[in-house]
Amino acid sequence: MHALFDERRYLIPFRASLLPQIFCDTLIVGSGVAGLRAAIAAAEHGEVIVLAKGDIRKSSTAWAQGGIAAVLGTSEQAVRMHVEDTIDTGGGLCDASIVQSTVAGARPRIEELRRWGMRFDVNEEGEISLGREGGHRESRILHSDGDATGRELVRCLGQQVQRTAAIRVFENCFALDLLTVSDGDNSPVVGAITHHPKYGLQMIWAWATIIATGGAGGVYRETTNPAGTTGDGIAMAYRAGAAAADMAFIQFHPTTLYVAGAERSLITEAVRGEGAHLVDRRGERFMLGAHPMAELAPRDVVSRAIIDQLADTGDSHVFLDARHFKPGFFAERFPGIAAQLARFDIDPEHDLIPVQPSAHYTIGGIHVDAEGRTNRPGLYACGEAACSRLHGANRLASNSLLEGLVRGEITGRTCAEQREPGNGPRTPKRIISDIALSEHGGLDLTDVRSSLRSVVWRHLGITRSGQTMSDVRDMIDFWGRYTLDKIFDDPMGWETQNMLLVAALICKSALWRQESRGVHNRRDFPDAREAFRCHDLWRKGQSEPATIDVPTVATGAPT
Repeated sequence: MHALFDERRYLIPFRASLLPQIFCDTLIVGSGVAGLRAAIAAAEHGEVIVLAKGDIRKSSTAWAQGGIAAVLGTSEQAVRMHVEDTIDTGGGLCDASIVQSTVAGARPRIEELRRWGMRFDVNEEGEISLGREGGHRESRILHSDGDATGRELVRCLGQQVQRTAAIRVFENCFALDLLTVSDGDNSPVVGAITHHPKYGLQMIWAWATIIATGGAGGVYRETTNPAGTTGDGIAMAYRAGAAAADMAFIQFHPTTLYVAGAERSLITEAVRGEGAHLVDRRGERFMLGAHPMAELAPRDVVSRAIIDQLADTGDSHVFLDARHFKPGFFAERFPGIAAQLARFDIDPEHDLIPVQPSAHYTIGGIHVDAEGRTNRPGLYACGEAACSRLHGANRLASNSLLEGLVRGEITGRTCAEQREPGNGPRTPKRIISDIALSEHGGLDLTDVRSSLRSVVWRHLGITRSGQTMSDVRDMIDFWGRYTLDKIFDDPMGWETQNMLLVAALICKSALWRQESRGVHNRRDFPDAREAFRCHDLWRKGQSEPATIDVPTVATGAPT
């Protein structure tokens, strides 16, 4: 990784004292499920500002078709099975205590959502319907409007935020960097510098800052994520001295709609949960011999099986077959997907649905403890931007919205520790960012983004090898040399710099992890190795990671 990736502290030059000043107790960067739930919790102990990069209704959470994995009853066995399924899917890297507390925390969070007015799909008896997805041995997935759970969740949480007087939401507000008085390890994060298209640059000072910006799927050419998912939170936390963990682990969703020239759109795993089959162009099921759970195997298994199938046949995609569903069931159960398919004249009652894998979920991220604390005082993280060690090396389907709800609430509650009794309001600090003008030529940002996303998809995707990843590292370093030394004045430039940094971290972690585990699959190291049963933590200026060993956990569940 080129030295520029570690040398750059701020993206732009500024003098804090010359910019407009805004104050709050807790600043939350990100407006998806984790950020909104953290805001509601943090509002119980102070004034909160939530920064939404765009429209609060269009976060990655709002795109989520899948549901919320949750045990609703009081059965200890049901909780234990959810814990076991999560750990077995996680490839030996889950933190068992984090898994236990998250799974056990589902019931109060779901009951809370129902009190706040969230609508869940119900059966004929009026009870919440429970679906099944890959890696789950039981039906425990809650949905809203069939395939619109995320949208309904954002509506519910957003409405609760609006009811909370202590919360202000700044939409279309880009967070450039976290503020620290110095680069020393003990220098706390004291807020962020932001940009708004109407109000320009602003300093937002806070006792506690929570990163909840989601993942980095946008660094891949093929992705289920919205366009703004460019890893900004991970990048700004790294520049501020926070540790990034497990960045090699990027989960790919096996089934996104493949129509040449069109954007990829998710075909939720619940379609397979209802009994749809994966077939090749001859109509033959290929998952039957790949895993005992066939189409409901964990996502890494299904994604690799599809890639192997495409390599064998030379085809560009495989198919989902739902033609055996009862007439009218698909449109009733998955109205959003049915409408999307209709745009391309695909009728799932009569036609096969063309699909291929795409980058979906960032398992790694900002390293946090059980309460959401990072290694930097005053800085917290939750949701997809954080690496809580819940998912290990591979995320169990529909555990992401669960994580956002449970870990978001914990993090929002925990950050009250920053506002100790006797402390007055946060006061502005003397922070100056001086960046010399570049003496080197520049590259076209559109070309850099396009080339980066393409090469990351090809060589940091579902299968990897050391030689090609070394080439990717060299390419990222080249683009970084002519991009990271520049000063940009718009979000596209800042996003591109963040994308380069996050891609460099993914590549660095993937090269270091000389094994195959979970979603990280290397052709040159095809087996899991005990030496890598650990989490890798990367900080600025370090050529080798710090590691946290993971004890073996015996669950007794089938693998």
